[in-house]
Amino acid sequence: MSVEAWLQKVWYVRASAPWWLRVLAAPYGVAVRLRAWLYRRGWLQSVRVAAPVIVVGNITVGGTGKTPLVIWLVGRLRNLGIPVAVVTRGYGRSSNRRVTTDILRVDENCRALDVGDEALLIRLRTGVPVYVSRDRVAAAQAAIADGARVIVADDGLQHLRLARDVEIALVDGQRSLGNGALLPAGPLREAASRLDSVDAVVLTEPGAGAPAGNWGAALRMSLSGELLQPINRAALERTLRSFSGQRVHAVAGIGNPRRFFATLESAGLVVIPHRFPDHHRYAAHDLEFSDALPVIMTEKDAVKCRSFAPADCWCLPVSASFAAADERSLLRRILMDARLLDILACPLCKGPLRLADADAGKVLVCKADRLAFPVRDGIPVMLEEQARPLESNDPLLER
Repeated sequence: MSVEAWLQKVWYVRASAPWWLRVLAAPYGVAVRLRAWLYRRGWLQSVRVAAPVIVVGNITVGGTGKTPLVIWLVGRLRNLGIPVAVVTRGYGRSSNRRVTTDILRVDENCRALDVGDEALLIRLRTGVPVYVSRDRVAAAQAAIADGARVIVADDGLQHLRLARDVEIALVDGQRSLGNGALLPAGPLREAASRLDSVDAVVLTEPGAGAPAGNWGAALRMSLSGELLQPINRAALERTLRSFSGQRVHAVAGIGNPRRFFATLESAGLVVIPHRFPDHHRYAAHDLEFSDALPVIMTEKDAVKCRSFAPADCWCLPVSASFAAADERSLLRRILMDARLLDILACPLCKGPLRLADADAGKVLVCKADRLAFPVRDGIPVMLEEQARPLESNDPLLER
């Protein structure tokens, strides 16, 4: 058993960690609390950039669905006409000096080795600017200089140097917080009480017994995927269920590979699992097996295998979704808390909008087009057919 597999068992299966791991966790906890205290007192400075910052992160080691949530959030902001950019450290990339100190703008021709698998995946799925740097303040400033009006910081919950307007923390709805201990005795980067201070807690794929926690009513996010894409583009897309009943090699180098394997099994596939470490750097031999069975992997793994994937090799893109009430709740917190309503543009003339109070509630007024877009449950409805035309003498145009 590898060290990683042993730790996963300690964190999520056993009731408590060995005594020596608990001893090591004590100084780690002191260091985490001291660092947070220094930022609160102002002895370590948080830098506020010239745009609202939305942080998506977690307090545990491993995958909780951050990348799908970032992709979902970026899509919603773009639908509102907001120029958005993503900043990230670029985990899993090469450690040579150039790529760890420079600010890299990700494009479709970048290699995951240079910019990180998650950064490349976000760029490919959304098309928005993605900036990679260990200095996320500098990355955010570069994004703003290039025209971004909102910054989404991927996996930035512990990066306190970048001041933020909204914090969203994800929790694995099935594994929860494990044994609840700090590293290395448990999976926690910070104490569970950290969740009390964020703007929203999102449970990823919550099971029937998913805990509510002391942080209040958490929102619930589902991950789903139906279409398999050929990695080497040598074939057409196929539905996942078209492989039902077949034996397949399932490859996953993510924080919680069991979730991926369970997804395939629930679609009727007979899975031969192949677990790799999170952010594993694949080589061609990792996908070479002694038979001709299909190979199916996660989308995050696939971006690292495009140049050498065999013919019958597929990936399963997944997308985040929320129940309607949870989606409204999350968007309302983001739009109100991050001052995003102040920077929305009219979808018709691209001119400025102004938040105003009307008889029927809040509206966003475009003086140029004389339209009032409704704000329902804190969420603007940026559709021309939903906007109310205003007469030239309407008081809303004078406010």
